[in-house]
Amino acid sequence: MTGSSARFELEGVAISPDHYVDGARLASATTFEDRSPLEWTRVLGHMARGDAGIANAALTSAARAFPSWAALSCTARGEYLHRLAELIDERSDQIARVECLDMAMREESLRLRVIPRGARNFRAYADLAVEYEERSWSSNNTDNRVVRMPCGPAVIITPWNAPFMLSTWKCAPALAAGNTVVLKPAEWSPLSASILADLIDEAGFPPGVFNIVQGIGEEIGAALVSDPRVRRVSFTGSPETGRLIGMAAARNLTPFTAELGGKSPLIVFADADIDAAAKKAAGQYDDAGQVCLAGTRLLVEVSVRDEFLEKFLTYTNEHVLGDSRDDNTTISPVIHVDHLAQIDGFVQRARRSGDNVMIGGKIWREDGLWYEPTLIEPVSNNSEIVQKEVFGPVLTLQTFDSEAQAIELANSTPYGLAGMIYTTSAKRADRVGRAVRAGTVWVNCFLIRDLSAPFGGTGISGIGREGGDYALDFHSDLKTLQVLQSSVI
Repeated sequence: MTGSSARFELEGVAISPDHYVDGARLASATTFEDRSPLEWTRVLGHMARGDAGIANAALTSAARAFPSWAALSCTARGEYLHRLAELIDERSDQIARVECLDMAMREESLRLRVIPRGARNFRAYADLAVEYEERSWSSNNTDNRVVRMPCGPAVIITPWNAPFMLSTWKCAPALAAGNTVVLKPAEWSPLSASILADLIDEAGFPPGVFNIVQGIGEEIGAALVSDPRVRRVSFTGSPETGRLIGMAAARNLTPFTAELGGKSPLIVFADADIDAAAKKAAGQYDDAGQVCLAGTRLLVEVSVRDEFLEKFLTYTNEHVLGDSRDDNTTISPVIHVDHLAQIDGFVQRARRSGDNVMIGGKIWREDGLWYEPTLIEPVSNNSEIVQKEVFGPVLTLQTFDSEAQAIELANSTPYGLAGMIYTTSAKRADRVGRAVRAGTVWVNCFLIRDLSAPFGGTGISGIGREGGDYALDFHSDLKTLQVLQSSVI
């Protein structure tokens, strides 16, 4: 491990390939390649590859910085978060350009919506922490208060999709609650986290409060989550990895929250606005379907199946596969050549098992990472393509005869992250919305997020909740303070 000032330039932005620990850049003896999904032969950078030694250095730094950071008032900590938010706003175009190259989400979406959300995350949690009202009541001749205490270093492990926004979404409440942070971004899209480290430094955060380490999950991630100094772990990724992290955290009784993907239903009743439902269903192909909340299982009342399908195909045909830097593009390439093979593997197995591949079903260009928008009508609800998350531009189409059957199908996978319902009946929206087992259910809309609302899943979609006071409570130890009445002046 050595200090480093190495930089490489990308889209006019100077980017460090190194970790950020204790307020300084730190190199590793080995590196890993970071490639662009837009041009798979293009290596964007050789990034420092962390190991147990780097993990120890980052946690030592976070543990050392914790007491003084925790001692600050919520208002004082909020001033740092607000400064960081201002810097994100100033650099949002730069971050969007780099992240577009790094993970191929459409640059227009990143520029207008996703990166600005990162600034909103820091502002929102800075303000929520200040506005928190302690719960108080009187009983048994005592006055009682519930107060939040910062709990210690938090390890945050984020996925490769929307990496900047999801990093800020997880780190903001940890910092606002008074914890120090070690962030480990996904190795397939690490560049925007490196930019975040520069902004943290520019915002003047005390050394050690916010650390960023890079590398392969089983090498550095495992060392981070198994360390007894860690007092909170927050992870987004696959159920398989989530189970491993959860077991490691459990050995130290470290509280753990995880968002582990979904297989969300999009339910269309006969009384719905069919055109609006079909348009939103075709929109699930956006970002190449690499959205955990996407409604990938289209459940349509049988009497309107043909009408829905006709409109859906019309809207799907309007999609443009292309370069994510082009505003006309609506479907970007997928993140990695291995992920492309995984998506195609799901589709080819479905085809061999007798499922009907209605549209798409193949790689768009042999010289790129695009996959055609695909719709599959399964022979059985037990088909792999129905039951497992593909995380690509692949949807399934099933029909139902009754409200009860729609609910049964919606709840028939082990996932439970989100769902969508299209109906014009308020009573049906309430009945079905309550019956669908999911952390978030939208009615006649999708992906509208209130930062104060809880977010998370049921089943293998995860444990715990993020968002609003739910995230601040997770990142705190709660204390009940009882004072005998009339015993103090």
